[in-house]
Amino acid sequence: MCRKIIHIDMDAFYASVEQRDHPELRGKPIAVGHGEKRGVVATASYEARQFGVRSAISSVKALKLCPNLIFVPGRMEVYKEISAQIHHIFHEYTDLIEPISLDEAFLDVTENKKGISLAVDIAREIKQRIRMELNLVASAGISYNKLLAKIASDLRKPDGLCTIHPDQALDFIAHLPIERLWGIGPVTAKKMHTLGIYNGETLRACSEEMLVRQFGKAGHLYYQFARGIDLRPVMAERIRKSIGCEHTLEKDITLKSSVIIELYHVVCELEERLKAKQFSGSTLTLKIKFYNFTQITRSLSVNHCLHTKKEILPLAKQLLTEVDFSRNPIRLIGITISNPKEENQETTTQDKWVQLELDFQQ
Repeated sequence: MCRKIIHIDMDAFYASVEQRDHPELRGKPIAVGHGEKRGVVATASYEARQFGVRSAISSVKALKLCPNLIFVPGRMEVYKEISAQIHHIFHEYTDLIEPISLDEAFLDVTENKKGISLAVDIAREIKQRIRMELNLVASAGISYNKLLAKIASDLRKPDGLCTIHPDQALDFIAHLPIERLWGIGPVTAKKMHTLGIYNGETLRACSEEMLVRQFGKAGHLYYQFARGIDLRPVMAERIRKSIGCEHTLEKDITLKSSVIIELYHVVCELEERLKAKQFSGSTLTLKIKFYNFTQITRSLSVNHCLHTKKEILPLAKQLLTEVDFSRNPIRLIGITISNPKEENQETTTQDKWVQLELDFQQ
């Protein structure tokens, strides 16, 4: 029996909440974030997106694209509360819910609480309830796995509803640009293009051996995705993998003493977060973003768990010695702790940065 997976994605979530709560903003191009020189767009309304304004671009660039853009400060606590209300609706249909962020989640409705046979009917009902009860708009994708459900939810935004049936999957993937497949970002896509891989059809023509040779373990997934295979279950409980924090500096710095001071402040804040979440891990990762927005990470692992400033700061300083910032001013410093104790004996550490919460400045 095929699984019935729904991916729900709130349309321009933060911006839509602001327009809902502030009628004077409706129909106008708005961006949630800080509008000053070093700000960044968290999300933009669809009126702003028509001008090319997107999340994660700088406020300066956003204003050049849309001079009439209105910046609205983010209200994270409000977004969290609304997200909880949305999930309350989800739970009336299934408890197999995997949250991806505040504004999107996977639902496995193969066996649902209301005994509705068609997943598309469940998705339509959820969308209607979100609109009626919360005055917000969501898009939904339905398919037999997470890969295709996610792609389907993006196809007809905003207010989309799209189903990819099993008998349509292979033909659909064949015509899909390679960039639309899960886990293929700009760097991987560029490499694939050099290998003559532009869509699902050309990816499917590649052997698994060749893909693994070129892309490592991810090659196994790409081989399966090209064939419409995604065996990942909807995980109802998500175990915290890491905790981190980062600071965008008031001005770019190159002076070592200034960098050390800023690093100290980041570590102090991280210590408080670790204490609040009762979290510890054995891997520390330093993230540095330079003045030109390029960034690097440096990681190290120890044989004990890290949770205090006294333990973390010396290691962070050690990683900092591997970074040349004498001629590359620093604009952002971040630290994360990962590889919690429960996982140490089962998994290996990967050097990656996981942002705990979205920051509105970069």
